[in-house]
Amino acid sequence: MNESVVNPPRLGALEAQVMDVLWDHGPVNIREVIAHLPTNPAYTTIATVLTNLDRKHMVEVMRRGRSTRYAARFSRQEHAAQIMEHVLDASRDRAASILHFVESMPEDDLDLLRDYLERRENGKES
Repeated sequence: MNESVVNPPRLGALEAQVMDVLWDHGPVNIREVIAHLPTNPAYTTIATVLTNLDRKHMVEVMRRGRSTRYAARFSRQEHAAQIMEHVLDASRDRAASILHFVESMPEDDLDLLRDYLERRENGKES
């Protein structure tokens, strides 16, 4: 199993905001990240955050000449699934944790899960 799935990186508040920008807007440069943030952080602050996210294997760095763009390596949903997988692995009783989680799900989510499992069982995964 991929290490990022086994132990997904923890994101600080600003890192999470930057990842939200990448997930919502696709590949962007540093100035575009700053433009989409609710605050106006320094250019060097965002450059450092993106370097840290690259070190954590969360972003892909695309260099073309003097231009550098950053993109998320995983979708927001894939990242959430990695975190859920990590939590289940750490729970020591995976089955009990899954069942407890399902018991706490709202009816709309249960319907979504039932529909998915039915499609999967019938060979119509999507």
